[in-house]
Amino acid sequence: MKLADVGDVRLHYRIDGPQDGAPVVFANSLGTDMRLWDPIMPLLPKGYKYIRYDKRGHGLSTCPPAPYSMGALITDAERLLDGLGVKDCVFVGLSIGGMIAQGLAVKRLDLVRAMVLSNTAAKIGNPPLWDQRIEQVRRHGIESLADAVMERWFSAGFLASPELELWRNMLVRQKDQGYMGCCAAISGTDFFTPTSGLRLPTLGIAGSEDGSTPPDLVRETVDLIPGSQFELIRKAGHLPCVEQPQAFAEKLGAFLAQVGHG
Repeated sequence: MKLADVGDVRLHYRIDGPQDGAPVVFANSLGTDMRLWDPIMPLLPKGYKYIRYDKRGHGLSTCPPAPYSMGALITDAERLLDGLGVKDCVFVGLSIGGMIAQGLAVKRLDLVRAMVLSNTAAKIGNPPLWDQRIEQVRRHGIESLADAVMERWFSAGFLASPELELWRNMLVRQKDQGYMGCCAAISGTDFFTPTSGLRLPTLGIAGSEDGSTPPDLVRETVDLIPGSQFELIRKAGHLPCVEQPQAFAEKLGAFLAQVGHG
């Protein structure tokens, strides 16, 4: 386990693969930590340098008081990559991680040569929705919304499986301040205009049963970027890397090969 000091927070990160491998960076969703990517890691092509991290307020990273801005989350990622000497990575972002990917690509195109936008959008929800969620967590804690979150995250089949408890436990063990902080960051973000100015290889991935960012929402964002691709993973919800790791890994591996990353 490693910690990177990026200014006002310290980020927990992990690197797998050879130090001289082409870098692939992963940013996970609201209410999860870097273990979100565990199911796909053994299935990914060898030879790449895979970098995962916990965003502020999540996992083993520092948890400052809420609210957070999207700009702060983007700066955290920027400073982490600068500190690790990373250039020209493929940035894989899921949900809020996909928003970080878009913002980082707009700000520092030298850091990001290609993007995978999984189960995300240029704008997710609206401020009243996020205000309501923040208030519920403030009053009653993450546990109070865990069952509703599971239904948005997972397909009907997965909801009936014993594995569900692992992901519910991961959610409720995140810090309330971290969850509320990132809700505020999502609430204040509308990247339609900046993302429409991007010109870099982009793969969009959606889950057919995603209750948080439905496929049409993901496609709408990916279509803002000329030449982008879109893939739908069936029998998966908001976290297809968990429900259909083989399909997710195959699509990511094919994209890495296609963009000549290596």
